[in-house]
Amino acid sequence: MRIVSLLPAATDIVAALGRVDALVGRTHECDWPTEVESVPVVTATGIDASLTSREISSAVGGHQGSSLYSLDAELLARLAPDLVLTQDLCDVCAVSYERVAEAVRVMDVGPRVVSLEPHTIAGIFDCLHRVGGMLGVDDVESRIAALEARLDTVSDAVSGLSRPRVAAIEWLDPVWPAGHWVPEQIATAGGTPLLAAAGEHTSAIDWEAVVDASPEVVLLLPCGLTPERTFAELDTLTARPGWSSLPAVQSGNVWVLDGPAYYNRPGPRVVRGAEVLAHVLHDVTVGAPVSLAEARRVHG
Repeated sequence: MRIVSLLPAATDIVAALGRVDALVGRTHECDWPTEVESVPVVTATGIDASLTSREISSAVGGHQGSSLYSLDAELLARLAPDLVLTQDLCDVCAVSYERVAEAVRVMDVGPRVVSLEPHTIAGIFDCLHRVGGMLGVDDVESRIAALEARLDTVSDAVSGLSRPRVAAIEWLDPVWPAGHWVPEQIATAGGTPLLAAAGEHTSAIDWEAVVDASPEVVLLLPCGLTPERTFAELDTLTARPGWSSLPAVQSGNVWVLDGPAYYNRPGPRVVRGAEVLAHVLHDVTVGAPVSLAEARRVHG
């Protein structure tokens, strides 16, 4: 089967199912695993990645509902996929299902278009099961069971420990709390999630809501930004009134995490995200030791 992935999380799912070799097309944001680098890119964006968080937000808002991404329909047709994986969950995450459906409609022989829209960890596993079935992966159940077992190991490792209040920030300016599966990751790793509930599709909030929540741990995992970019923009938060009075700041429990790898995308790597959080919240190692690329404490 020939697959085009129009969603980084879908690429993660295909990789977790052992079918990277079936990918014939991907988005410009698909960056894992490294084997996908040679796969043709069928999307692009007009948003300059070097802009600040506030500038990116303004640019996104300026689209007023139009797609932020372009889709090379001619290349898509030449690639002749049997299956196209896309989404309709977030207007700023990937090419919309509507745009993909229109591109496929004009193709002589249209591929099957499947929209993946999980809101929770269980939903992510359901997507694995669904895609695995379409690809004829025989051991999909055991692969999912292995991921579930890793989450159980995290829960067991932090069982009985204190549960600090945790604020996870998915965008810096404006401040946007992380919802969907991130509160579940926090709870699994032994924390009490603030600002958003499991499965919730969030929106921007006033900074005062963060101050009032009095988090004991702050997680910075901006959507689509590398940890280096996050560190470069820390002043958008640290200059805000009340920042220095946050319990998390006073105790040195502000962390920059790799959002795109483990928290922003609804793929199987959210399990590693929970393992990383066990280290961040409780200094507990589950699985591989946590690297500085995965989690780095903010000092000062």
